Parts: sequence; C-alpha cells; structure tokens
Amino acid sequence: MQVSQIAAQLYTLRDFCKTPQDIAQTLKRVRAIGYEAVQVSGIAYVPEEEMKAMLDGEGLVCCATHEAPQKIFEETEAVIERLQKLGCEYTAIPSPGTYDVSTLEAARKFAALANTAGAKFQAAGQTLCYHNHHHEFIHIEGKPLLEILYGETDPKNLQGEPDTYWVQYGGASVLEWMQKLNGRLPLLHVKDYGITAERQPIFREIGKGNLNWHDILPAAEASGCRWFIVEQDTCEGDPFEALQTSFEYLKGHCN
Repeated sequence: MQVSQIAAQLYTLRDFCKTPQDIAQTLKRVRAIGYEAVQVSGIAYVPEEEMKAMLDGEGLVCCATHEAPQKIFEETEAVIERLQKLGCEYTAIPSPGTYDVSTLEAARKFAALANTAGAKFQAAGQTLCYHNHHHEFIHIEGKPLLEILYGETDPKNLQGEPDTYWVQYGGASVLEWMQKLNGRLPLLHVKDYGITAERQPIFREIGKGNLNWHDILPAAEASGCRWFIVEQDTCEGDPFEALQTSFEYLKGHCN
C-alpha cells in the first residue's frame, strides 16, 4: 500500500459538506491531513465540473462515488457520464435500497440488474462495485446474501467494496472476505470496530479498535485493492481529527 492509495470517504465529513463553500474548505482540510484522494458520497450536490475543479485545485482525485441503486440500474448512462466528468473509474451500490432481496429469487433479480448495469460500466472503462453493511450476511437458503450477489454476477461486472466494520458486525471474517474477493477487490472501506464500556459496538479510528490490520491490509493488497478508503460513520470527537488518526496509522503501514 502506498500513501497515495489512502482515501477519505467524504460521508465522514457530511456535516461539513452542506454547501459548495463548505465542501471547498473541507477538501482543503482533507488535503492538509495528507490524503490525496476522496470518495464523493453523502454530501451536498455540486455540479461535476465544479467538483472536479475543486478537487484539482487541492491536488485531490475522486477515487470512487456511491450512487443510489435505482439510479445505477435505471439511469446507467447518466452515472457513467457523471464519473467521466469527475475523472473517476469506480462507483458502488451502497446498499439494496428499496429493492427486495429477502428471498433467493429476489436476490437473483437484484444481482441480474447489477450485472447488466455493470457490463455497461465495463464497456465505458469504469467499474461497478458493491458496498456491504451487516444485513448482507443474513442467510438465504443457507448462503449469506453477499455471497449470492457475487455468485450470481460476472466478476468483471460487479466487484467489491467491502466494509470491514460491517463485515465484522455481520459475524463474518474480515480476513476471509479479503481472500474471497481476490481479484475482485479494487475498493476497501477501512473502518475499525470497537466495544464501549457499555458493551456496545462502536466505530473507531483505524488502530483504535479490535480489527487485525496487520493481517487485513496485506490480505487486501494481495487481492488487488487499489483504494483504501477511510470511513467513520460517527465519531466521538472531531471527525477531521478522526480522519487524521486513521491516516497516520495507515501511513505507518505503507511501503
């Protein structure tokens, strides 16, 4: 892993990204921490040309976006055009959204939609990925939903953006999923898993929780991970400080 492969998920800073002016200041602060890339997700909409100019001005690149599944499936060409304007190769389905995936038949239909859309992204030189939460580890006829989604799609058409916290929360093995997605893992949401004094799970800065990064990071790299994207859904303190703590930890694991 190189420092240039560490990215910040802007969703972490959503409260500081409610206007174009906010976003410009946030990008400046993210770059000052040392990040060279961001994932554009969960922030106020800014026209792509304007967003690209902001990123270029700070020396940042857009490594990926999240787009609603309905938009990805029904307005694929519009998403492709958005990525082209942002100079971005990857997007991810952040969750099933309103689509039913509660049965094997429904899960297969959802996978078929992703596969069809993914082929269009592939033809445009882009890559569609899937981002999991914990509910994708519900078993449907003996298999986790996430396994069904990947099993029912062509690896070229749907790749992975696994989220380490949610894999752990879902009761699965983070390390095993890094290996399962070998050759299919361009994006990784790097997120630590902690337990509070009240015995509740909590989002932690990288290195401040219980996940075994000494094994996870090399395994992700061996599986072809291109972007290690720091995300912290909620922070106990200043989210910029949280992103800095995580960045410094990951920087210490770089080649």
